[in-house]
Amino acid sequence: MFENLDAWEVLVILLLALIVFGEKLPNVIADGVRMLRNLRNMARNATGDLSKELGTDISLEDLNPKTFLRKHILSEEEEANLRKPLEGLLNDVKRDVQGIGDEIKSTASSLDHRTPIQSGDSANSSGSGSGSGSGPGEGGGSAPNRFADAT
Repeated sequence: MFENLDAWEVLVILLLALIVFGEKLPNVIADGVRMLRNLRNMARNATGDLSKELGTDISLEDLNPKTFLRKHILSEEEEANLRKPLEGLLNDVKRDVQGIGDEIKSTASSLDHRTPIQSGDSANSSGSGSGSGSGPGEGGGSAPNRFADAT
């Protein structure tokens, strides 16, 4: 319980307790320990009584309603029958999500600006066009690589 406290912090807590409670500190500690013992006994008795009434052995973790139903009321066959429709639905959803993910990846890779784009402008700028300077390939051939500086 106090594993993350070092010696100085424990000493400060004890000094504060001594200041607040004074001479009554031993009685307060004894009352606290007695209360913890009573709580543990009450919890042990409650689980024992519940085990006797239900005819099964239960622990405190079994008192969670979901765990209790799964462990004590449903048989394995009934639990498997309840899970079958949900497992089919889960598999369908997983397949759909996987398909959507694959589509997104393929769309993202086709739109990736880092991959070179093959366009008709690159053929015009490198080739035999000797026009009047008003063509798209003029000006140093910068049109095909207009997105190269964006990275």
